[in-house]
Amino acid sequence: MKRRELLKLLVAAPLLSTNTRLFAAPQTSARVLVVFMRGGYDAANLLVPVSSNFYYEARPNIAVPKPGAGANAALPLDANWGLHPALRDSIYPLVQKGQAAFIPFAGTDDLTRSHFETQDSIELGQALNGTRNYNSGFLNRLVSVLTGSHAIAFTDQLPIMLNGEIQVPNMALRSLGKPGVDPRQSANIAAMYQNTGLATQVAEGFTVRNEVMKEMAGEMEAASRNAITTKGFELEARRIAKLMKEQFNVGFVDVGGWDTHVGEGGASGYLAGRLEELGRGLAGFADEIGGAWQDTVVVVISEFGRTFRENGNRGTDHGHGSVYWVLGGGLHSPSVAGEQIRVEQNTLFQNRDYPVLNEYRAVFGGLFARMYGLGNAQLDRVFAGVAPKNLNLL
Repeated sequence: MKRRELLKLLVAAPLLSTNTRLFAAPQTSARVLVVFMRGGYDAANLLVPVSSNFYYEARPNIAVPKPGAGANAALPLDANWGLHPALRDSIYPLVQKGQAAFIPFAGTDDLTRSHFETQDSIELGQALNGTRNYNSGFLNRLVSVLTGSHAIAFTDQLPIMLNGEIQVPNMALRSLGKPGVDPRQSANIAAMYQNTGLATQVAEGFTVRNEVMKEMAGEMEAASRNAITTKGFELEARRIAKLMKEQFNVGFVDVGGWDTHVGEGGASGYLAGRLEELGRGLAGFADEIGGAWQDTVVVVISEFGRTFRENGNRGTDHGHGSVYWVLGGGLHSPSVAGEQIRVEQNTLFQNRDYPVLNEYRAVFGGLFARMYGLGNAQLDRVFAGVAPKNLNLL
């Protein structure tokens, strides 16, 4: 190549790149926080299909009662859906303000029902039938098409979702909660019942509990991928809000502990406790971010839902379709959005799970298009070959 031709290329190349970015990349003050519930939470007990008799038949021990059935009943959303009562004081007020919506039958077409493979699939945001590029997460690709965007992961390690060409910092947040009854307390309680008619039952109860927790702890910890727990999440969420209000407009945090094979509970119990803590944290985030809440969107996702029928351990196993949450001060949609079907035995996927009717890339694409004014070419850089789905949330 001649020297003159080389100089022409060197001069033209940055101009071409700059012009392309100036014309293609929107600049916005909108903020998005993605909250990943690692472990596959039981979406059917979060967004309760209260009009489905089959739901109550399939869950004789863990179903959430219909609205109007007492203090622990589902909170009414519309004729078909209710919200878990654990969110009465946190998320439900946002629903009543029109600032929270739920998308049932949401998720990925990945059918592995593996925590790790499905989490990877979602974070990559790439076609399932192609070669996976683990150096290209969809949230990083979003940042690459925005002007003046600053992203951060509130995690120990940078999640796959933020891997990519844009350098993104991560800040470890950890708030470990203690078990409700630790070994010392268990021993003290058992000692209280010595030489009584309940001594054997109490001792056996603690033994069974310890065996089950040992059996499940390894899987739950692995499924959570070192994510923080919901214990103390409100404090962490308020810290996130402060940072996003002042410095960052794209954020990610993951929360573990949702792999409920055993003793899930219904209106109360293990899952209810986790939902209550998560709800308080998200409400605290909305409160702490203040006036910026109007331009903020929080999307809560999980790798999959759970089996629709409860199992023999009064829990639920790995499923398929889930329910996504969308929160924000600028929402103007019904409390339940997206494509839906009536919940009956014959509408279950493979006779066991919620189907996926609202594919996650299409849902995120629709949100990003509304939030940032992205065109088709920009959306195709984030989710190649996927048509955005506008659910009229914004």
